[in-house]
Amino acid sequence: MGRYRPPQKPGSAYITGEGYERLQAELKTLWTTRHEVTAALSAAAAEGDRSENAEYIYRKKQLREIDRRIRYLQKRLPDLTVVRDKPTDATRVYFGAWVRLEDEQGSEVVYRVVGPDEFDPATNAISMDSPVGRALMRKALDDEVTVSLPAGNARYVVTEISYSPIALS
Repeated sequence: MGRYRPPQKPGSAYITGEGYERLQAELKTLWTTRHEVTAALSAAAAEGDRSENAEYIYRKKQLREIDRRIRYLQKRLPDLTVVRDKPTDATRVYFGAWVRLEDEQGSEVVYRVVGPDEFDPATNAISMDSPVGRALMRKALDDEVTVSLPAGNARYVVTEISYSPIALS
């Protein structure tokens, strides 16, 4: 029996056009994978004793994980608002912006502010609900941003704002 975890507060319901298409493609792929896993599960069930059948147990677990993700995507996708247009004030940081920040040591980092369903640390896409994302919202060029992190406060200066990709330097 697992310990109780209260339900998480749903994140912001905004997503970029590319992120929405990625989630739809994931849902389509999951349905294909589910069909394959169901066939493998049927074959494993036909082998006899299910209590000691590792293949059967593994496929049941895999099917539960796929069904959980499908259920989540089917509930989440209709609630999302796809943001395709640039804001009218492109001099400030809003949803979908690429932002170059410089810290106190002079090192730079580029982030893209996206929805919670599409954040990706590998591509520096941060959620608008994250501490850095919340601190960046509505900031302009040369504004100072203070972010409260577990390791302490971090200070950044906004050095560039763009609504098209910024090259990492």
